[in-house]
Amino acid sequence: MSTFHLPDVGEGLTEADVTSWKVAVGDTVTVNQVLVEIETAKSLVELPSPYAGVVTALHAEEGATLEVGVPLIDIAQEGEAGPAVHDAGGSPSAGAQAPAAKGSATTAAADAAGSDAAADGSGPLVGSGPVADAVKRRPRVRRGVTAAPAAAAAPEAAGAEGVLGEGGTPAASGSVPTPTPVDRTVAPGAARPLAKPPVRALARQLGVDLAKVPASGARGEVTREDVADYAEGRLGSRAATVPAAAQPAPAAATQGALSAAFGGGGWEAPEGSVDVVPVKGVRKVTAAAMVSSAFTAPHVSLFADVDATRTMEFVQRLKRSRDFEGIKVTPLLIVAKAVLWAAARNPQLNASWVDTPQGAQIHVKRFVNLGIAAATPRGLVVPNIKDAQELSLKELAVALEHVASRAREGKTQPAEMRDGTISITNVGTLGVDTGTPILNPGEVAIIAFGTVKQRPWVVDGEVVPRYVTTVGGSFDHRVVDGDQCAPFIADVAAILEEPALLLD
Repeated sequence: MSTFHLPDVGEGLTEADVTSWKVAVGDTVTVNQVLVEIETAKSLVELPSPYAGVVTALHAEEGATLEVGVPLIDIAQEGEAGPAVHDAGGSPSAGAQAPAAKGSATTAAADAAGSDAAADGSGPLVGSGPVADAVKRRPRVRRGVTAAPAAAAAPEAAGAEGVLGEGGTPAASGSVPTPTPVDRTVAPGAARPLAKPPVRALARQLGVDLAKVPASGARGEVTREDVADYAEGRLGSRAATVPAAAQPAPAAATQGALSAAFGGGGWEAPEGSVDVVPVKGVRKVTAAAMVSSAFTAPHVSLFADVDATRTMEFVQRLKRSRDFEGIKVTPLLIVAKAVLWAAARNPQLNASWVDTPQGAQIHVKRFVNLGIAAATPRGLVVPNIKDAQELSLKELAVALEHVASRAREGKTQPAEMRDGTISITNVGTLGVDTGTPILNPGEVAIIAFGTVKQRPWVVDGEVVPRYVTTVGGSFDHRVVDGDQCAPFIADVAAILEEPALLLD
């Protein structure tokens, strides 16, 4: 039997999440057949089989996080006997011989001793083999909710005059009754009242039975106002039967309960109203990178409003061009070309801050690996286009679509996100005009490109409709100052205002 251990599929990888198994125990696999899909730092990776044979064990469930080097899958190669096959949970798979288990009759000795030992419960049970236990769930416990008493106990539980005090004991004669816990038992055939979780929480706070509250909401839903009105009316009517000396202030009591229920002191989230999402995969790595960048590189941000009308006209001409037939062309293409143009004119922005044993250094790059921030269902990834400064406009358009499509499919590999030098985030696709992006770790500049829409603009003293956008950027203030960032933003804006400058 051969064991395939989780490999390091990217430089410095320490762990990965098992996303989905492509094989099952008992399957016959060939060399290079995809066994499993894992999620690494920021990408999905398919692991091929290094062996040919039969899968005998999966060592992890889908969703599990494994460290590099731990066993991933066992494969019995041709000629190998191999142990009994097991699934990812460690239980014998269908049709496999399971080892003897305590409490099951699997040996002749157990059968022989069964009749005597079973009498005192100390010996193995005789049966047809292990049977899965029925699924059992812990009873759900709610604060302030008690189970309905048995019918026979009802008279005793009612206490004097049917009023219960705190803890379910009969209230003292003449004392002010307190709200009783709401009985959540629903009679057979009775419909559970419609109400949102916050409304149910309010009802619990006020001791109100939702089934008795007249509903005024859509589709017969009980609202907060319904509960508050019912509680106030109930307290008011009950106060008439209480001696004056013992009467509470109904309005004050209700107001206090409402204050607590609406966020005042002592409020607690209703059970089951908080969804817990484990931080792992892309989100875990992105969070760590953003914290490191935000608290390592002091950010400075600049913005410029730009008349991008000629860029929009240029994009339309490219779309109609036979040379760009079948190629996706968007304003982002012109922004990318503008950033490359500006980086060539302001090389100090295409750099990185490096701490060495000899002291801090600034490394100015003579190449541009252009990062494109991509929002995917799995989180934010920033693949980069290597040596983007060498690409023609058409080649750049093809490269942009390539990195975007791979990101959407979750196929971006770790190598595609390493060694970036400067990045672009297209916040305009989210309907946002601008923003203050956080630097991709190791880079000095990131450009934010906002929505492009028609706005009133002054041209030659006249107000006319023009396509306007906002270009912003964040920069590492350790490496560059404002007077170096401003020319860079101005150069990007200049290309968007007049793409013909790219021909210079």
